[in-house]
Amino acid sequence: VQLQASGGGLVQAGGSLGLSCVASESIFRIKLMEWYRHTPGNERELVATIKSDGITTYSDFVKGRFTISRDNAKSQVYLQMNSLKPEDTAVYYCHIKAGLLAVSHYWGQGTQVTVSS
Repeated sequence: VQLQASGGGLVQAGGSLGLSCVASESIFRIKLMEWYRHTPGNERELVATIKSDGITTYSDFVKGRFTISRDNAKSQVYLQMNSLKPEDTAVYYCHIKAGLLAVSHYWGQGTQVTVSS
């Protein structure tokens, strides 16, 4: 199974972008879906999580500006990013954790988001 992330690009500060992550085939027993981001010289950081029960959590630096959503039936996860800031510039990665007894982790290839000031 491969995850394809898309929707990144260049946007001015205050603008919006929507990221999508699509699996190449259906993923069963999804436990959670997440978005991470990474900038050079830093650790990859968690941006947002949506669990199988629909509960969402956000990192403080995006709370109130980003919204994670999903389509479990299609094994897709989305990230709506509003009020973007230059510090949101990063490569964004989607992650899906799935499985019951044996847990699998799936990662997308990353999509670049650049926010200009």
